[in-house]
Amino acid sequence: MNRLSKVRTLCVAAVLLAVSAQQAPTRAADAAFTQFIASLWPEAQAAGVSRATFDEQTRGLDPDYKLPDLILPGRPATGAPAQAEFVQVPADYLKEASIARLAAEGQRLWQKYRPALSEIEANSGVPATVVLAIWGRETDYGRYALPHDALRVLATQAYVGRRKDQYRNEFILALKILGDGAVSRKDLRSSWAGATGLTQFLPSEYYKHGVDFDGDGRVDIWHSAPDALASAAQQLVNKGWQRGLRWAYEVRAPGNIDCTTGVPEVTKPIGQWLREGFAPVRGQRLSAAEQAQPASLLQPEGIYGPSFLTTRNYFVIKEYNFSDLYVLFVGHVSDRMTSPAPFATPWSASRQLRTADVETMQLGLARAGLYKDKIDGKAGMQTRAALGAYQKAAGLKVDCWPSEQVLRSIQAAR
Repeated sequence: MNRLSKVRTLCVAAVLLAVSAQQAPTRAADAAFTQFIASLWPEAQAAGVSRATFDEQTRGLDPDYKLPDLILPGRPATGAPAQAEFVQVPADYLKEASIARLAAEGQRLWQKYRPALSEIEANSGVPATVVLAIWGRETDYGRYALPHDALRVLATQAYVGRRKDQYRNEFILALKILGDGAVSRKDLRSSWAGATGLTQFLPSEYYKHGVDFDGDGRVDIWHSAPDALASAAQQLVNKGWQRGLRWAYEVRAPGNIDCTTGVPEVTKPIGQWLREGFAPVRGQRLSAAEQAQPASLLQPEGIYGPSFLTTRNYFVIKEYNFSDLYVLFVGHVSDRMTSPAPFATPWSASRQLRTADVETMQLGLARAGLYKDKIDGKAGMQTRAALGAYQKAAGLKVDCWPSEQVLRSIQAAR
């Protein structure tokens, strides 16, 4: 063997050793994963999963370590992805073109499924337009192809996710769904977080709220629009939906508004808000029953942009997705199916700070005793109200919006 051949041989050997060293931990980790999955059999059996289903569906199952929100030994925590609901400013999330398109398509589907939707609305009290808007927001009326194998997602999250106990149960219930014959494995697709179907249910939600509306003997939220829509309505009912109550009213705020009152804990009858200077944007007269309803103030951009008086049903939709922008999107798309009117007050062009900067603010506000909610980098109601309280104490303009100026002030106050 000549010198060049020896060098080549040594290089190939080195590469093979390096590859082997890199793959060994993965193989060990996957063996541990297989053992973990096998250990779940007693729980699956107790939930009604047959041994045949368990073996068939878990055979060859491997983890997906590319998913977000995992805690992997020796690697940085991946964290959840930056959902648009929490990192975009309202003007970007609530785009008129998207809302108009989904509302128009919703009107078409309303006609297509009118008998089913009329019955769903009569039975549940949830307007047909609301469940249609949820369907549109979640999967673009079924046009969005969910990218992941749901069973693999749930297994991975149960093994190394941040919420192992929750996903352990969701994985077992996904096996039950497959064993019950509700859907085939190839059609059990999901988001990175394991939500599946036209209206995006976790397996536990499927069993809590699923409705076999079309009467074919199974709850099919993957292919049957009536089943998916009835199930979405039932979920809202089970979370406290009140029949005949609007989700929110867009209002014009008085000039002396204290934006720190924009939290769910500050609730007053709508009539009292009106007496304090708030006015429906289109001059509509509210009935005595409407004025008696309790509501909270919502100002998604602080004193900038639209203001809303939010009812109990607003917070019911928020339990479907814990984001104010999500609820505003769904509620507004629902409204647009019956009225062409956009938001009366335009959204401002406010810039959203990075998640890390909002976390820094929340930590500073917590140290000052002004904020007691989660440190999550999301500028929700509680964070905006706490910012307003800080601005008052610091002698800054009180606008309840996370700006660079407030961030610098909080950092300087350490």
